[in-house]
Amino acid sequence: MSLNYYTYKEIKQQPKVWLEACEILLQRKDEIKAFIDKYTSEGFEIVMTGAGTSAYIGDALETALFDTPFRGARAIATTDILTAPEFYFNKDSKVILISFARSGNSPESIGAVKAAEATAGRIAHIFITCNAEGQLAARKGDNILCILLPPETNDLSLAMTSSYSTMLLSCSMIANIDNLEKDKEYIATLSKCVEAAMEKYEADIEKIARRDFKRAIFLGSGPLQGVAEESRLKLQELTDGAVMCAFDSFLGFRHGPKALVNPESLMVYLISPIERIRRYELDLIRQIQASNNVKASVVVCIKDPGVESDLTIELGFTEDMPACYGCVAYVFAAQMLGMFKSINSGLSPDSPSVSGNISRVVEGVTLYI
Repeated sequence: MSLNYYTYKEIKQQPKVWLEACEILLQRKDEIKAFIDKYTSEGFEIVMTGAGTSAYIGDALETALFDTPFRGARAIATTDILTAPEFYFNKDSKVILISFARSGNSPESIGAVKAAEATAGRIAHIFITCNAEGQLAARKGDNILCILLPPETNDLSLAMTSSYSTMLLSCSMIANIDNLEKDKEYIATLSKCVEAAMEKYEADIEKIARRDFKRAIFLGSGPLQGVAEESRLKLQELTDGAVMCAFDSFLGFRHGPKALVNPESLMVYLISPIERIRRYELDLIRQIQASNNVKASVVVCIKDPGVESDLTIELGFTEDMPACYGCVAYVFAAQMLGMFKSINSGLSPDSPSVSGNISRVVEGVTLYI
């Protein structure tokens, strides 16, 4: 199988660009720390925003940042801020708005910034973006901190892969900026483990992609529920919607959404590294195994939890990896699964939308501000 695709290159480059992003942030540590300290000392709340995949970064980090100085940061999509900023901000609001943007050119990215500025009493911006030529990167001001990630993270493929993971990881490193020299060891371990896992399991993931599943369900707890949300989108958009996908938490899945499980389903379980959480997850997996017939099941974990599956992907790092770093390791499984399923379906993973329903940068949005 030929893998001469941007998508493949951009998935595989992730461990490398994570290390590069860490170096970029270390070089700017004093500047970043001074900016954050200036506003947090005045009681500014932190809001993370983006659209689609970029919004899902915030959804994962809301819980992943629980043991960092960014604990309590809220995730609000640009698409929500743009339509009704008054739902979230007023003249008394003091906000650090962290905007995630691959291109920095989507209408919602620009519109949400303007809407927030017009609604919140005081606002500061952190732009985490992959495109030095984007409209967000071009904005200047004393209340703006722009973090430009390695240029190769500006994914050329339709699907966001290295842009997603590197923006998520960079925000996590910014949240831990005081300890980033020490945390550099975590990033190095993460990079090494994911690179090894990609190499070890690539052929096995391709075999799962050959199975004739029509729907796929991704489950995770806490930060991994946010990663499941992004994983769901990767498989769905890379197959142009031919595989319908869903995500949920393990415990929430029992309350109605479990009706989705049928013999044409692929189940993907993102297993928590926290033993207390993992007990609930394994109970559900065993229940599904006992009462449901599915096309295949995949377990992604730091260490084999001892449940039966068609593929168990072990990431290899230990439980002491901070959640805000470790959660990003799980997403490559869905990225590869989506890419291989796209090829298997006769599509190009770089531009899978034969229908034309989606594009690399969203078009056709009129800004009413």
